[in-house]
Amino acid sequence: MEQLKKTALFNSYEKYGGKIIDFAGWALPVQFEGIIPEHEAVRRAAGLFDVSHMGEVEVKGEDALRFIQKLVTNDVTLLKDNQVLYTLMCYQDGGVVDDLLVYRFDKNNFFLVINAGNIEKDFEWMLSNKDNFDISLINISQSISQLAIQGPKAESILQKLTDMPLKDIKFFFCKREVLINGKKCLVSRTGYTGEDGFELYTDTENSVDLWDEILAAGKEDGLKPVGLGARDTLRFEVNLPLYGNELSKYITPLEADLGIFVKLNKEDFIGKSALIKQKQEGLSQKLVGFEMKSKSIPRHGYEVFIGEEKVGVVTTGYLSPSLKKNIGLALIDTKYCELGTTIFIKIRNKLNEAVVVDKKFYKKNYNK
Repeated sequence: MEQLKKTALFNSYEKYGGKIIDFAGWALPVQFEGIIPEHEAVRRAAGLFDVSHMGEVEVKGEDALRFIQKLVTNDVTLLKDNQVLYTLMCYQDGGVVDDLLVYRFDKNNFFLVINAGNIEKDFEWMLSNKDNFDISLINISQSISQLAIQGPKAESILQKLTDMPLKDIKFFFCKREVLINGKKCLVSRTGYTGEDGFELYTDTENSVDLWDEILAAGKEDGLKPVGLGARDTLRFEVNLPLYGNELSKYITPLEADLGIFVKLNKEDFIGKSALIKQKQEGLSQKLVGFEMKSKSIPRHGYEVFIGEEKVGVVTTGYLSPSLKKNIGLALIDTKYCELGTTIFIKIRNKLNEAVVVDKKFYKKNYNK
């Protein structure tokens, strides 16, 4: 545990009963009270997450917009000031470098939020594609802490700590220099749980006090600290991808069914030609949802079969806390992607029957 990277909140985890694990080289809480009560708190009231392990990169300069437009699959030119965009970075062959959020402050000033396990790799990728663009690229990950409050009561709880009317922050927009209990924060409304909520980016020295103050403000409303376990079940139920599971250098955005975030009609971007070719030729594999017919629980990495033939692999699987069903996501041969198709998941050397279903297992409750 000593070799692992730690957020500024590491010493606070024990106070709230955090059980620490190694996550992508970080010492982070997998749970506090437990995955199920934490999951249910977010669905019914609110949960507070320490996501300070995520990476942040500043892109500034005359060519900032042009550079990011080349780097990512989505169309950054559509962004207004203080708007946020979900997108992906791809390799030349269409595989995914990372998925990320792009914050536009103005046409010369952007803020990128990237995955914790990919910070060094992503930043090197950006630098290697800087070419002659007139920009500065700064990895500010170590100086920024990020907290996320998610759930139907998130707005009312956080509103207790600020005079800024949070209802004015629309879905996938942000506001800078918001004072949360006197601490300056960038506040956005995106989320990774399928529920309404906010992300607070602040200087690292503010994070410990802010964590305690938000939990105190929401105590009577059912707010709980939430670990990585419930974060994964929450995002999975609403079909939000996790890099390393549904996305990787070996899986393209089209195969992950994220084509809506790939604008093949925009000017050139890294990986565009490979993705156009893949779309024209047809996908050989695609991400699907499935539901088990038995009480067996599918897990990441389990093999998928049709008869004797291996046709894919499970990317994520759980007993869904909200639906009380054993469900999963799998990347499988496109011949078997039709809804209602019977497939078999190999669990402890036994083939267990499952059926292909809609990936949108649980309805999102965003405040749009």
